[in-house]
Amino acid sequence: MAGVQSEPITVTTAYHVAPGRESEFRSWAMAVLGAAARVPGYLGGGVLAPGEVGSEWHVIHRFDSAGATAAWEESAARTRLASYGNQLARETGHRRIRGLRAWFEGPPEAAPPSPPRPPPKWKLWFVNMGAVFPPVLLFNLTVIPYLGALHSLVRTLILCLSVTAIVTWVLMPRLQRFLKKWLYPPLQAFRGRHKRRAA
Repeated sequence: MAGVQSEPITVTTAYHVAPGRESEFRSWAMAVLGAAARVPGYLGGGVLAPGEVGSEWHVIHRFDSAGATAAWEESAARTRLASYGNQLARETGHRRIRGLRAWFEGPPEAAPPSPPRPPPKWKLWFVNMGAVFPPVLLFNLTVIPYLGALHSLVRTLILCLSVTAIVTWVLMPRLQRFLKKWLYPPLQAFRGRHKRRAA
């Protein structure tokens, strides 16, 4: 039991920083790390800045035991610093993990966004009509009159085969690319955030 109790403990606290106060928050977080470093049993820590504006910051501490962790969390220095930190950011999460595994892991990531919902039926109907109507009209005006000698079943088969081929390989892919922001606005918003993060 003594060995279990002496395992190092990693404490990760997430913050949502007020817009425009990121620089102040970074200075505050470094002051917090400096104060924690004076606690016996402190093993180190760091500040993880977000990849994009508006994301969470993480302040990480590592202590050699639960006693050292409690000494820091109950210290007057932490209470004083936390009071000022509340003016800069809002705490959004607190995680404590025992053992070495957490030292090699990053902060908890936000849950991935849910897949976008399929477009409404009326939007799908509009796109399908936009893809089917032009070739049907074109074939009825230009091709079908010359197939009058054929059986109606054969004429209909030729019409269906031609129109579905044009719609499948020519018109529908182009319409979907052209109207993708209208069909899937949540997906486009997510891709925009992903591109900004990658940049």
